[in-house]
Amino acid sequence: MNNQNSEPKQIIIVQSQKSMGVTILLTILFGPLGMFYSTIVGGIVMLIISVLVGIFTLGVGFLITWPICIIWAAVATNDSNKQLTSR
Repeated sequence: MNNQNSEPKQIIIVQSQKSMGVTILLTILFGPLGMFYSTIVGGIVMLIISVLVGIFTLGVGFLITWPICIIWAAVATNDSNKQLTSR
């Protein structure tokens, strides 16, 4: 005799959303390191790219990579929050 319920189990995932303000502030202040709040892979990629660009351009390249970091972090936070609310 099987006593299994035919009702599906309800699974609740509790995870807080990431703050867009904190994401942007951390990325403005710390660049690629600030991206680790929103995206680990993006932080690693941009850290490597920023170091290489910074070496070859004597730091002037940060004027290009820093805004890219900010935009990427904001998009990653937005995607993460959308993913949480769509479940």
